[in-house]
Amino acid sequence: MNLEELLTERLARAFEAVAGDAADPVVRRSTHADFQVDGVLPLARRLGRPPRDVAADVLLHADLDGLATAAISGPGYINLRVADTALGALLATIAADERLGVPRVADPDIVPIDYSAPNVAKEMHVGHLRSTVIGDAAARLLSWLGHDVIRANHLGDWGTPFGMLIEHLLDLGDAGAAHELSVGDLSGLYQAARLKFDDDEDFAERARERVVVLQSGDEATLALWRRLVTESERYFLSVYDKLGVTLTSEDFRGESFYNDRLEPLVEELDHLGLLRVSGRTRCVFPAGFVNRDEEPMPIIVRKRDGGFGYGATDLATIRYRTQELKATRLLYVVGLPQRQHFEMVYQTAREAGWLADPVTATHVGFGSVLGPDGKMLRTRAGGTVKLVELLDEAVSRAENMIGPDVEPDARAELARAVGIGAVKYADLSTDRVKDYVFDWDRMLAFEGNTAPYLQYAHTRIRSIFRKGGMSAPREPQTVIVTEDAERALALQLLAFGGVVHEVAESLRFHKLTTYLYGVATAFTRFYEHCPVLRSAGEVRDSRLVLCDLTARTLARGLDLLGIATPDRM
Repeated sequence: MNLEELLTERLARAFEAVAGDAADPVVRRSTHADFQVDGVLPLARRLGRPPRDVAADVLLHADLDGLATAAISGPGYINLRVADTALGALLATIAADERLGVPRVADPDIVPIDYSAPNVAKEMHVGHLRSTVIGDAAARLLSWLGHDVIRANHLGDWGTPFGMLIEHLLDLGDAGAAHELSVGDLSGLYQAARLKFDDDEDFAERARERVVVLQSGDEATLALWRRLVTESERYFLSVYDKLGVTLTSEDFRGESFYNDRLEPLVEELDHLGLLRVSGRTRCVFPAGFVNRDEEPMPIIVRKRDGGFGYGATDLATIRYRTQELKATRLLYVVGLPQRQHFEMVYQTAREAGWLADPVTATHVGFGSVLGPDGKMLRTRAGGTVKLVELLDEAVSRAENMIGPDVEPDARAELARAVGIGAVKYADLSTDRVKDYVFDWDRMLAFEGNTAPYLQYAHTRIRSIFRKGGMSAPREPQTVIVTEDAERALALQLLAFGGVVHEVAESLRFHKLTTYLYGVATAFTRFYEHCPVLRSAGEVRDSRLVLCDLTARTLARGLDLLGIATPDRM
């Protein structure tokens, strides 16, 4: 239990005694005290009594001895100052815990996280960055809390584009197809096929027919398709390794995986009375969704040519995850423009009985990455920014910032940690529902709310122990907290568990980055005002514990975001 929860628990009993039933104290951090209790005013309105009188009654019933002192402020707020001894005891407790006082959840969820999802035979570009980085942070955080996380990389490996690609390979013949695939230029292959599709109606019709042949299981068609998928997966894994995310080959679960489940899906929707025929197209019309003309909006399940729409695959996906994987919390890390589509899928799943309480499905939407001009980030030539090239530039820029005294091997590793960390942190430190401007100078700065600043703060703390040739006491009985800077740092460190659990619910990772920045700045003030190695005895031991706990908190927090923390910079 973190400090805010402890205060809330103590005060909740007092509020209940005054109210006659449960009432939320509403405890929060405050600039006027350590914490402020905001629940008195709504309780006073409920009871029809003066707020300051209600606050006085609450304090008469509150058991805060040894934990905090309280004072009534303004119209009826209660300000709390946590006792120095209580801070010291709580710090010692989390310092002795390898999990920093954050236990694993008692009732874990089964959580498929749908993220990254590149398309086979296409290069990953900057548009894939946010889904991959946000999704991976969600997977790391929820796994660390003890949830059963299923990383679901929903590859685009089925449908019209593959009819187009395979038909193009067939036109090239065996030798030509083998050469094209061996070159490894998947984007070039796709562009050539796309050009033919757009300019040659005969080819376009053959490509559409090839999709149906592919979905029907024709072996020769499948063989070419598998070669495309294998080559693409090899490339995707190289990008994930460069980006430092936890996706592996085991996590690929493309649209093709659900092909055998599409026909049973159509039959079940028909049996449930949800399937409608519009012309020769079969659709579902989830309740509550209409277009501008107030006409019901469809999800196309089966097209006129007998092929399946991508909506069918999304419905099969949610059916599989809820019915076969027994998922209890489904997360879809996909851009905000897809919000309505996923809400329609969720509503259909509810009507079909696949998505029922307490199971939830959430669209973890996000904004776009913009260039300095406020438009979608592009190359100088106006093309799409390839993700590999962006990451390579990040590492190159970071290496140019590293001093010449760093050994070559360490230099390369450090450049990657700083460069890739900067890119990830810039993304995650922005409220995910907003767009953000990609700014090299800002994200690589060693000042401000950036990854390099936090990484440097961590290395500076570790250098204290190297310089002193010592380590922090492993199981301190207490931590001495007397100075204002010590109190400020202590309160920040004790808030870690609460922030982690809040972010696990909201998946708004900027709240975690803001917290970590607060820890780093609080440590800077502490280090400036509270000598560590120049102090002695219990005071020095206590401050070493604070240093170590700060470093561990920064390292754990950044690790949950997928960002490395070097010991030297």
